Amino acid sequence: MKIICIGSATKDIFFPTSEGLIFDTPLEITSQKKIAFELGAKYQVKERWESIGGCAANVAQGLTKLGEQAECYSKIGDDELGHWIKKTLTQGGVGTETLEIEKECKSDLSFIIVDINSGERTIFSNRDANDKLVIMPEKLNRAHWIFISSLNGNWQKHIREILDIAKVNKIRIAFNPGQKNIKTDLSEVANAINVSEIFFVNKDEAIEIVGGLGENTILELLENEEYLVKVLYKLGPKVVVITDGERGAWCYGGDRLLHCEALLMRKVVDTTGAGDAFTSGFFAAYLKRKNLGECLKWGIVNSSNSVTEYGGQKGLLNKVEIEKIAAKVVIS
Repeated sequence: MKIICIGSATKDIFFPTSEGLIFDTPLEITSQKKIAFELGAKYQVKERWESIGGCAANVAQGLTKLGEQAECYSKIGDDELGHWIKKTLTQGGVGTETLEIEKECKSDLSFIIVDINSGERTIFSNRDANDKLVIMPEKLNRAHWIFISSLNGNWQKHIREILDIAKVNKIRIAFNPGQKNIKTDLSEVANAINVSEIFFVNKDEAIEIVGGLGENTILELLENEEYLVKVLYKLGPKVVVITDGERGAWCYGGDRLLHCEALLMRKVVDTTGAGDAFTSGFFAAYLKRKNLGECLKWGIVNSSNSVTEYGGQKGLLNKVEIEKIAAKVVIS
């Protein structure tokens, strides 16, 4: 079964530090903590880490490691970074037939500050290449599934093109929009949710969608996962999944709301790509026709291990590793 993952492929550079001042902003429901540094200061870090990243690349790699046939549909520049991204994807077994290469752009790059004490990250991204992504029907029409992640550039046009191709060729859709997509055109996001089989979103983004659609915006309701997941389910997907970091994830397919807490497998060093690891674990189990509870376990196990390494790919697990740990996980 061929899965094409559309979105970004980047090089990520990580700077772990304990110098940032973290403070609470409880009145901001989707941004309750912030980090600050002295303006004009210089900080040294003892180590830095580099990794391939980007949602499409991470999910494609996670699926591949779990035995699925996945490709990364992204755009890179014809530069040193781009060549490294393509080589790294190929070495990981990810298909690059749909990868676009363009001379007139720079490959995507992210600079990531990681708080050493919590593992939480703050990401600064340049999406020069992904801004110029072009959707080509001939690259998609033989897919069985398309995973749509955060898109840039003329992303509304891209999503409409992808959904038209999927409709004509009866391709199934899994959708995980980015914060930028939700903030700039919620109606376009809602249209894509309507035709998706699986809809993945984190809790902050779920709150923004539900609140933005004019649903009940009472704070107590917006913080309630059951309320959020059922409102999103009414938009049309067969399965809705909401993640919320260390609090775990919720899944709803029209029957019973399922919840699984995150696992503390080892010390959390970096949360970058944890959502992508969850997505690939859940999605791979779904492709293997596991029940939703088992899918939730696979996602939680994969993401919980991912955060014990820097970057979104080093901590990804294979099928045997996930099954061994998932057998001990409890669903509520």
